[in-house]
Amino acid sequence: MNINPKIKEKIVLALDVTTIDEAKELINELKDYVGVFKVGLQFYTGNGDELFRLMNDMKLKYFLDVKLMDIPNTVAKASENIIAKGADFFNIHALGGKEMMQKCVEAANSAAEKLGREMPTILAVTILTSISDEKLHNELGINENVSEYVLKLAKLAKDAGVTGVVASVFEAKRIKEACGNDFKVLCPGIRPVWSAKNDQQRLATPTLALNEGADYLVIGRAVTAASDRVEAMKKIYEEIEEIL
Repeated sequence: MNINPKIKEKIVLALDVTTIDEAKELINELKDYVGVFKVGLQFYTGNGDELFRLMNDMKLKYFLDVKLMDIPNTVAKASENIIAKGADFFNIHALGGKEMMQKCVEAANSAAEKLGREMPTILAVTILTSISDEKLHNELGINENVSEYVLKLAKLAKDAGVTGVVASVFEAKRIKEACGNDFKVLCPGIRPVWSAKNDQQRLATPTLALNEGADYLVIGRAVTAASDRVEAMKKIYEEIEEIL
């Protein structure tokens, strides 16, 4: 199979595994198909920086998914540390406010410039895909629907200079309309039609996600839990090829 680079750059594979060996296996097996490998809190807190060194040596892009949210100075210093590790993507919570996001962007870009690296992709988390309208209202006490609240947070992130947002497929088109096509949208909760839903409440297929304006698609268990992971990835590529 010839790898389409336009598809590859959109694929973000979630390394939601437990051990270094499991992660290495996924990377070695799927690196030709994946534009960015995503390392989350589960893996990072259990394994530290070893995998980052490996991916840096292999010149692979990776996304440190730690969703920073703290006072502006703390987030700025943490952002510098993330750039020093070699991450190409990382994220923060838009709920941390405009000043926090601005300080993050300034610190990360300055650190990248000093290291002679490309500016990082910094994404603001709006509302997690596990949060439904009911949870937003009844548990968090925010009396707005998810879609409207996501849009407000996306506009705030754009004003703060963030590269883009993490948001559901179902908000992607409105975010693009409000913030412009250059404002990136990364969509988790991507499931091909043949994959199980699992624990996410708002999700979509790769085709729908791209049609709605998504720039990056986070693929997880649909591939990583498949009996034949390469074949699962090829099927996703075939689905996307039809609309490009």
